[in-house]
Amino acid sequence: MVYSPVWGSRYATIIFKYTFQALKTLWILFRTRPEVVLVMAPPVVACTPVWIYQKIAGGSYAIDAHTAAFLDPRWRPVMFLQKFFSRRAATTIVTNQHLADIVRSWGAHATIVTDVPICFPEPKRIRIKGECAMVFVSSFTRDEPLETFIEAVRRAPEIQFYVTGDYRDADPKLLADKPGNLEFTGYLPGSEYVGLVMCSSAVICLTTSDHTMQRGAYEAIFLGKPVITSNFKLLREVFHRGVVHVDITVEDIVRGIRQMRQNLDKYTLEASELKQERLKEWAGVSRQLQQLLFSR
Repeated sequence: MVYSPVWGSRYATIIFKYTFQALKTLWILFRTRPEVVLVMAPPVVACTPVWIYQKIAGGSYAIDAHTAAFLDPRWRPVMFLQKFFSRRAATTIVTNQHLADIVRSWGAHATIVTDVPICFPEPKRIRIKGECAMVFVSSFTRDEPLETFIEAVRRAPEIQFYVTGDYRDADPKLLADKPGNLEFTGYLPGSEYVGLVMCSSAVICLTTSDHTMQRGAYEAIFLGKPVITSNFKLLREVFHRGVVHVDITVEDIVRGIRQMRQNLDKYTLEASELKQERLKEWAGVSRQLQQLLFSR
């Protein structure tokens, strides 16, 4: 199996990058001749060389479709491409039932994979401040309620908070006006990120967008750490143990933070139990995917 390269871009060079990377992907595919190709979307145009290869060389491909492929306004104008390639794929992998229903409404096959086991690097020991620390996993995207979260942090001075992720594109005023118990770590290499999470009491992953999964919450559960996340139906179903769900208001985030701290042992035990549940689920889904992809 070959995993198609991830395609990042800036608008000024998008056509050049996509063309160059499409040709490079085709070259890799025809050189290695994989039986199955797994391609990630967005950008959905990454499916183009994979589809061309499959038409010429045979085999099959699957699309790993992230939530943004369906819900991000930037990709709506090319949704017809997502439909085209999904209908011709062995399956489109999505994270939840809502997205699976969309794919199936196109007459395409969908497979729900909520999360997969993660191989973490050896953690680097991190020295944290205070007796209790919580990590907000951030990528500084539009659906993260950072301003609301920071105001909640002001109201919980007894806890130290860390916000991960590259903050260069964040609002400078937001960064400058932070409370004393909050630290922006910037981008952390894998070992440092794992070390920080392992040394923390809990992980916080918040979104204002429904039907959006939380990768940081997956990682926390697989590291045995409890989670505070948004109060959406999808997240309540997937993260139903070891988790405090909060509405995106200052008051409810503070309530969730204090509830987590007061019942930390309980939620930590539940997080470990949820990890084992996820591992069993993945074993079954993995077998299904292998049968689906390699039986063609």
